[in-house]
Amino acid sequence: MTGTATGATGGGRNWTFLTNHGHVLLAIARDPTARLRDVAAEVGVTERAAQAIVADLEAGGYLHRTRVGRRNEYTLNPSGRFRHPSEAYREVGDLLALFAEAPPTDAPGPS
Repeated sequence: MTGTATGATGGGRNWTFLTNHGHVLLAIARDPTARLRDVAAEVGVTERAAQAIVADLEAGGYLHRTRVGRRNEYTLNPSGRFRHPSEAYREVGDLLALFAEAPPTDAPGPS
């Protein structure tokens, strides 16, 4: 979901409505056993950045990481609150309910 917003005109600046933290959280919600390299590729960040974001999300109580064999499995906390004061009354589960489903295969890609 990187790139210029669909339908945006002019400017040429690339931006999205969700942060990389939001994108990582959603990628993990879609696949709780995903490797960080796959999460990073989906979000469009480096593996190191994905690791740092997962550490932030874990420290903030938004997810819990459990080692299962050679892989990690993530459990999300949908009752965690948004961090910005203007959305702090909402739970992250609202975002997950809206976006965590895998996009349909015929959905338009980034512009």
